[in-house]
Amino acid sequence: MRVLAIGNAYPPHHLGGYEVIWRGAMRQLRTQGHEARILTTDYRRPDAGAESAEDSDVYRELDWYWREHEWRRLGWRSRLELERHNADVLDRHLRDFRPDVVTWWPVGGMSLGLIERTRRAGLPALLFVLDPWPSYGPKRDLWMRTWARLPAAAPLASRMTGLPTRVDFAGAGRWIFCSRAMRDQTLAAGLKIRDSRVINPGVERAFLDQPREPQPPPWRWRLLYVGRVVEQKGVHTAIASMPQLPREAELRIVGEGDAPYRSSLERLAARLGVTERIRFEDPVPREQLIDVYRQADAVVFPVAWPEPWGLVPLEAMALGRPVVATGRGGSGEYLVDRRNALLFEATDPGELAEALRSLAAGPQLRQRLTTAGFQTAARYSEAEFNRRAIEEMLTASRAAPRDR
Repeated sequence: MRVLAIGNAYPPHHLGGYEVIWRGAMRQLRTQGHEARILTTDYRRPDAGAESAEDSDVYRELDWYWREHEWRRLGWRSRLELERHNADVLDRHLRDFRPDVVTWWPVGGMSLGLIERTRRAGLPALLFVLDPWPSYGPKRDLWMRTWARLPAAAPLASRMTGLPTRVDFAGAGRWIFCSRAMRDQTLAAGLKIRDSRVINPGVERAFLDQPREPQPPPWRWRLLYVGRVVEQKGVHTAIASMPQLPREAELRIVGEGDAPYRSSLERLAARLGVTERIRFEDPVPREQLIDVYRQADAVVFPVAWPEPWGLVPLEAMALGRPVVATGRGGSGEYLVDRRNALLFEATDPGELAEALRSLAAGPQLRQRLTTAGFQTAARYSEAEFNRRAIEEMLTASRAAPRDR
């Protein structure tokens, strides 16, 4: 089976867990003897460093509507050039690679007309939804947004340019959602979908196979946040909780994000008098992330938005670290208050501080949470996600007409 996999960022030049999950599925696909070609944008993470070794058959040739954590403002001519470039790139890969199935991964900010292009070519497709791109993607695709506002002119524009001006999402293929919450959110946004499944992502084997500690280590007030440093992730709530914690409490923030929000966090820390207790760090390679988790006493996951799924809590629990989280969105499908995590109300720094104080004072509570947390993480493995995802690819490939 030949699989063409398309998305906006692919490791080592990635933005979050979505892309890591994608890479894991592609590597497993190749391990089973199938062919996978990755088609992605020219995004480069400047701090990729030692992680910069590429997987095989990765083409970073597509353009998109996002640059350096900001949405681009492009005029009519620039939009047309971007869309034509992407259409030409896709057509070349379809001719050269002749895929049996096309899989779509993180496509927020990309040319959604490419999805329509493969649909019209009669290619079977799977659309993996691990963030709310079906909701925001059409608004950020400046080409599609133009014709959504000028529907009467859309058919003529399509004939003149040879480019799709609308996408038949319902007929695009089978939709694979990371959680029930993500599927419900997509349907609530008004997207018409005929065929869908839910497949939960999971933790890499390397996290689950680490030696387990016989008992929680002594509490040292070392707190950790891992992930994108953007407003919806609620990092400001974690910083705002710090004045309510003992002075020895430190918060380590590991991840990249948009510069204005990072600046606002630094100003908040200064205003609260906790600057010296906050450490901002760039993302680390995956092989170093295990040590980062292990150096913490607890991991905070203070997301303010409906999180699509959330790998960070599962990774932390796999390594025996208690999690304090909001349990919003898909993360609420596996996080249970006082059973495998402590939950608090989103955007409430007082509740977060109270939860952390109870962890510090309760070694038995920490032991109970870490034991149940590991059991939870073990139920959601990367291997099981990959198995089911590849099974879906094979099914789609077999169902395709041979004479397409």
